[in-house]
Amino acid sequence: MKEKIYLIPGLMTDERLWSRITPFLTDYELVHVPIPHTEDFDEAIDILLDVFKEEKVNLLGFSLGGYIASYFAVTYPNRVNKLFMVAATPGASEEAEIERRREKFAVIEKEGFKGLPYEKAVTLVEEQNKEDNELIKTIQDMFMDLGKETFISQLTSTFNRVDLLEDLVGLKLNIWFYYSTKDRLLNHKSIAKLQTLEHEMTLISREGTSHNIPLEVPKELSTKIKEWISK
Repeated sequence: MKEKIYLIPGLMTDERLWSRITPFLTDYELVHVPIPHTEDFDEAIDILLDVFKEEKVNLLGFSLGGYIASYFAVTYPNRVNKLFMVAATPGASEEAEIERRREKFAVIEKEGFKGLPYEKAVTLVEEQNKEDNELIKTIQDMFMDLGKETFISQLTSTFNRVDLLEDLVGLKLNIWFYYSTKDRLLNHKSIAKLQTLEHEMTLISREGTSHNIPLEVPKELSTKIKEWISK
């Protein structure tokens, strides 16, 4: 029996997010779980509760999916075996970020949903990956295919984020964080706060700007996942 890992993607990403990491993790059963289509985190995790058949699950969440995984863990700790958060924190959204996201809604209302322009997608990847057209196209395609309704639903849900950090610290679980030091989409204040608290969680940073870590550094990430599972 292969060890099963449930994978929850992030904002405007789907199972294609994991496409480059799966070849490195053939010893595990990887199960992609889409982000539930709701703006309410309580509703989202209750939907996930019906998806998870095992008594205790290994949860790996990317970005918004990492927050949802941590929300699940603090609400149903008895159902979680291990938790791994990639390019994610359990922090609340900051007011400035919420304001920027509200502005995006205004633009969509005015101009319609146009997906993610190539120029914008290129800014989301690390310097060494800016010529990787397949990578950039994958990011664009996921965004476009998931579409306007999903974008509005997922972005609206981020307004409802509460800080789960201290609840998470109190859990007696194997919890890992893996993030890039210069990821501009990451809540670095939440990471800094975590570093001031006494906890037994594992924080691993990598030098770089990458947010889409599963697509940009799959081999590196897969090594950490194997360590996390074997611990």
